[in-house]
Amino acid sequence: MDNTLGILAGAVVGVVVLLVMFEYRIRKPDYLFLYEANGQIQIRKGLVYPRHLSLPLERTTSPLRLTIEAAAVGNLEVRIKLVGSVAPSLEHIAALIRIGGWNTEAVARVADEVQVLLQGLVKEYIEKCEIHALSSTEILAYLNARSTLIEEKFGVEPISLAVQSLEPIDPEIGEALRQQEQARLLEQTERLSHQARSAAAKAKIQADEEISQMEHELKMKKLALKGTLLGKESALAQKGLEDELARNRMRLAFEKEELDVLKSSPELLMLTPQAARLAEASQSLKNARTIVSFTPQELAQGSELLGVFQSLMQRALEAKKEE
Repeated sequence: MDNTLGILAGAVVGVVVLLVMFEYRIRKPDYLFLYEANGQIQIRKGLVYPRHLSLPLERTTSPLRLTIEAAAVGNLEVRIKLVGSVAPSLEHIAALIRIGGWNTEAVARVADEVQVLLQGLVKEYIEKCEIHALSSTEILAYLNARSTLIEEKFGVEPISLAVQSLEPIDPEIGEALRQQEQARLLEQTERLSHQARSAAAKAKIQADEEISQMEHELKMKKLALKGTLLGKESALAQKGLEDELARNRMRLAFEKEELDVLKSSPELLMLTPQAARLAEASQSLKNARTIVSFTPQELAQGSELLGVFQSLMQRALEAKKEE
């Protein structure tokens, strides 16, 4: 009995293990595993998942490619080719399953619906614009501004959008637009060229003014330095004159003192250089006569030297008479 129970238990365990191995799988990278709980679509985050109770959804992008023909203002038709791609939006995964169904190809199915919506948005935008005002940049900006609408409605987010081509269906209109654009570009180029020449001329004038200003400042600095140098030279000359005047005054004061001494002691006159020359001449010649010369200033009427000399001569004559 015990053996039978053991065999049955082992069989049950084996069956359970087989069922687990048959039902559960290890999750693959870059996949979303969805399940339904309480009427809500949830995402499994575990390492293993029950394959019959889960929906593996690949997170790769689904391409978009559509050609749209629309009429601009004035019933001028244009053709636009739009390409892009979409991927599942984790925040709106329930909308993705609602539109695409419980199917591994849900993203591809929703991509078709997104193309229909994009076609409607592009037509809506083009019908409000004039044909010459249409541009790929403005159309993409308009569509990107409504990317939130695509996420909320379809559960996918646009990964990329690009306009491959945008041209009028009528070739004559296309040629007219090309000529208009060419003329606009030429005008813009000419305007930019004129602005460049004007800017260059203004820069040259400004540079010339700055150079003139700097030259003027340099001249003023040179004049200032020259004035400083002349002032120093004038001060040095003034100082030299003052020193020379002081020396002359000292010399005159010394000569005055010398004359005062000779005047008080006439006998010292014999020690003067003139008297020494006179004595030297009298020693070398027997019958030499002494000639004493004076400058006009020394012989001026009333000069002290003349008075001293006259007094000395008077004393000499008186002494000779007495002998």
